[in-house]
Amino acid sequence: MKERKAKIKIIKKKLSKRSCALMLGVNLSSVYYVPKAVPVDVVNMMNEIREIYAIRPFQGYRRITLDLKDSGYEVNHKKVYRLMREAGIQALYPKKNLSKRNHAHKVYPYLLKDNPPAKPNDVWCTDITYIRIANGFVYLVALIDVVSRCVMGFDVSTSLDTESCLNALEMAINKGYKPKIINSDQGCQFTSQEWAYALSLLQIKISMDGKGRCLDNIPIERFWRTIKYEEVYLQTYETVKEAKQSLAAYIDWYNHKRRHSGLSNSRPYEVMVGIKMASSWPFAESKKRVGGYVDNSNELPTKSTTPKAIRTKQKDGQNKMNHSSKIAA
Repeated sequence: MKERKAKIKIIKKKLSKRSCALMLGVNLSSVYYVPKAVPVDVVNMMNEIREIYAIRPFQGYRRITLDLKDSGYEVNHKKVYRLMREAGIQALYPKKNLSKRNHAHKVYPYLLKDNPPAKPNDVWCTDITYIRIANGFVYLVALIDVVSRCVMGFDVSTSLDTESCLNALEMAINKGYKPKIINSDQGCQFTSQEWAYALSLLQIKISMDGKGRCLDNIPIERFWRTIKYEEVYLQTYETVKEAKQSLAAYIDWYNHKRRHSGLSNSRPYEVMVGIKMASSWPFAESKKRVGGYVDNSNELPTKSTTPKAIRTKQKDGQNKMNHSSKIAA
């Protein structure tokens, strides 16, 4: 469009601007428009917004507006939002639907509920998270054993592709271990044909979380929190190589030295190789049944939390049933 507007000025003066605009498909009013120069105060404000964003990139336009007011600018949030949009500045925050799947790929059912892990290598969980470095982001994919919480394989890359997931899987398999099931979310990397084909060759069953069910993959989600609070947030990675070395060193310490509270303060590698016993996985806990009913005799009695109106209605219903039984007799 800008090129066509520029051609109108080059065309010979024999043609009117209306004719030129009609020939080039340009709105006539835009031909006469003369852009105004950007005021100095707006330029200063945009520079101030860039400085605030460089220091605290997680702040949105509302909090940046308050910072500008503290600096003496008379501005509202609408103008700050418009200037940030023109400058291409957007706050960094977790977006919804991070794990988007390809709808052309097959989605597999969730298997852990019917096949709860009881020992190491029954189930591995996998996922991808992003880690900030000086000039962008890197992506960490890991496979963790559900029972021992040992990180079996991982890979750090600069792109979100299936190859990184396959590299992590290859690292885990080369250690001499193989799970019965691998559980993941419905991200396009794990629904891809390459990932499914690799697991089928290894005779590993595929399990996937339900949509919006982050708790189905809780072991790897909990590991992300651990590695970020104990390693990532305490470091500043200048290069991708530095990030890879630092993350590899932490994961090695996590497996062999760090005591895990969920394993009765045992180390993940000790549980993996059988030196220490693993704590029970919640899905594996089943209550004893007596006569077809769940035995709750060992549980402490709890006060009923049923609303009074519902309890009254239930009592009335029971009275009616007793009355009906007397009539039938």
